[in-house]
Amino acid sequence: MSDPEYIPGVCNIGGAEVRLRILVGWAGLIGAVALWGCLAWAHSPPAVRLWVGGPALMSALGFLQAQRGFCVNYGLGGVSSFGRKAGETTAVEDEDAREMDRRASWRIIGQSLLIAAVVAILAYLLPG
Repeated sequence: MSDPEYIPGVCNIGGAEVRLRILVGWAGLIGAVALWGCLAWAHSPPAVRLWVGGPALMSALGFLQAQRGFCVNYGLGGVSSFGRKAGETTAVEDEDAREMDRRASWRIIGQSLLIAAVVAILAYLLPG
């Protein structure tokens, strides 16, 4: 399998960055489950359980970015990263490419917000 390369609006991160986003996804998922468990155990009011949406958002952002090989922050900032270490970025010079990256970033943000909202509503509706 070859190393990924920058494709405007499709792929702006490589292996090190993808691994970081997988870790963020798992951390958010574990946080959401743990928070829901604690709130359910404490018999918290349903409205309080809506807070589960926060770590669910973190999880969704992490996993969606990893799956797509696309960093939302880098897409909004006009950079890409395919270095050996996470955080080593290169500027995207082409304005059309930057615009495609911004659109892809907002699409991932919207999908993540939708997932987090569904999780929050489920946490609200499930008996606690």
